Amino acid sequence: MNNIERRDSQMVYISDDAVFAEQKECRKILQKFNFMDRADFDGLQKIVRELLGSSGEGAFINPPFYCDYGSHIHVGKYFFANYNCTIIDVAPVTIGDYCQMAPNVAIYTAGHPVYPTTRNSAYEYGIEVTIGDNVWIGGNTVILPGVHIGSNTVIGAGSVVTHDIPDWVVAAGNPCRVIRSITEDDKRTYYKNRQIDDEAWEEICKM
Repeated sequence: MNNIERRDSQMVYISDDAVFAEQKECRKILQKFNFMDRADFDGLQKIVRELLGSSGEGAFINPPFYCDYGSHIHVGKYFFANYNCTIIDVAPVTIGDYCQMAPNVAIYTAGHPVYPTTRNSAYEYGIEVTIGDNVWIGGNTVILPGVHIGSNTVIGAGSVVTHDIPDWVVAAGNPCRVIRSITEDDKRTYYKNRQIDDEAWEEICKM
């Protein structure tokens, strides 16, 4: 097997010339994206579609954004990533519909062997990350290789997600752990115990 085949099979591989050639194509697109007019929302959205492997309607990323390939990233409709998002997409990163990422979120699929001489061989690996629908990832969160995050879940700011997180929970911390379930009692709250006002709630109920 060549190193691209090994990488895509989530085996150990070496970043050889063929691997770097794919990364170079991604960097050309990122260069254009990260230095274009930040007010050109339509233009930015067009490059997002060019960069990612697949993206649903309304997907948007606020630059700067960093990734290795782009083509390994698949996002659903109305995905939003705020400033300074990093996705090291050696393996596939699959994100569902209506997901939001606050600034400085990092998703790492890449890793290296722990034992020093094995690590120094230049062999590395990538293990996929999957995020469900309607997930909100708080600022400065780090998501590690192999993690699956369930739908309708909130990850608190500053978390380091080292293992799977289920559906319909609030989770936070280092390592990230489930704090509580999300219930109907949360439906009209927006910050701690503050309730959405009647005018805004009427509009929300129409959606």
